Amino acid sequence: MVVINLSGPPATIDERDDIARGSIFGVIDDIDEELRELNTAIHDHPELCYKEFKAHENITSFLKRQGLDITPHAYGLETSFLAEYGQGGRLVIFCAEYDALEGVGHACGHNLIATASIAAFLGVVAAIKTSQAPGRVRLLGCPAEEGGGGKIKLIEAGAFEHVDAALMLHPTPPEDNMPNLDGISYGTCLAGCVFKVTFTGKAAHAGAMPWLGNNALDAATLSYNAVSMLRQQIMPTDRINIIIREGGLSSNIIADKTSIEACTRSATLKHMISLTDRVYKCFEGAAIATGCQVEIIKGMDPYADLRPNEALCSSFAGTMATEFDKKYYCDLSRRERGGYGTDMGNVSYECPSFHGNFCIPVLPGDNIHGPGFERAAGTEAAHQTATQAAKGMGATGWRVLADEAFAQQVHDDFELDRQRR
Repeated sequence: MVVINLSGPPATIDERDDIARGSIFGVIDDIDEELRELNTAIHDHPELCYKEFKAHENITSFLKRQGLDITPHAYGLETSFLAEYGQGGRLVIFCAEYDALEGVGHACGHNLIATASIAAFLGVVAAIKTSQAPGRVRLLGCPAEEGGGGKIKLIEAGAFEHVDAALMLHPTPPEDNMPNLDGISYGTCLAGCVFKVTFTGKAAHAGAMPWLGNNALDAATLSYNAVSMLRQQIMPTDRINIIIREGGLSSNIIADKTSIEACTRSATLKHMISLTDRVYKCFEGAAIATGCQVEIIKGMDPYADLRPNEALCSSFAGTMATEFDKKYYCDLSRRERGGYGTDMGNVSYECPSFHGNFCIPVLPGDNIHGPGFERAAGTEAAHQTATQAAKGMGATGWRVLADEAFAQQVHDDFELDRQRR
């Protein structure tokens, strides 16, 4: 129990932070059983992007029971929500994801993401109440991360305007190349986009009069080979992946229509856009060579690379080390780069952002987006790891609200990174 002596001298910054951390950690411990029930409810009822109706209902009902005012269906998205507490001062957002994957449920552990952000949010609410300090903390429901670009729509709707920091945590299996780490605090990912390509040719009898046709399958094959050759001249961090979804209807007919789905990834949003333009030219050239027409259709809004904020990452890693003896990778001279993509990358272009990864126990060979990780994400051990990491994230969010020098450093790091892009 934290006792505040109102008659004594004003608390120092360190004393104030100790009191706030006590409030944050204490509240998360106090509601652990309720958080576990919510976590399980989300995990056991997986829902795809923009269809997270049960998760939306379960989370908003839980928050109402905590005495908070909730805005359901926020920013024009049916499965988004918003909860905010405090007034004046700076604004910190905790991003909650809760969509699942088709066929494998919560094999990306978004139930744990939601749990961690909810826990951190409620912890900071308690710290604001205890301190009566200015500042606002917001919990933002972020649907459709798995290919739906939910945060991009939230950005367009103004959800991340005038925000001093946005934070979230993501579960991951232990890193094979970093066996002694409990997670990654300072890391990034690839920018990426998905698009579809349709070649339209002219059908003809393949045996009797093939010269009358324009072969759309030739166009698809030629473009595939052109992209394969392009891979020799791209950067080691670039990725181009292609599948042919439709290759014709019969071997006796010159194919008049073929379709391709492609994905490009690169180290930065700027480089990814440039790479995608080069890939487009492979498809356009194949169409010219075969006499076909080509249509390129964007399949999703591009996901930007993640721009981790150095001050936020260092604060989280430091808190996890000093408070819980946990080691999170945070080498500011070298960002650990994952091959994944996230729309949190787009948020990191809008405001200072933190996207940490915490390791949950898995069986040997179980990888993220697989059935083994789905099972692991529903365990008590994973829940406890998530709520412990939430304490560190909550303490970091509180520092943005309460520590002027730290908040300025967060801002300065963001502006410096902006110049590097």
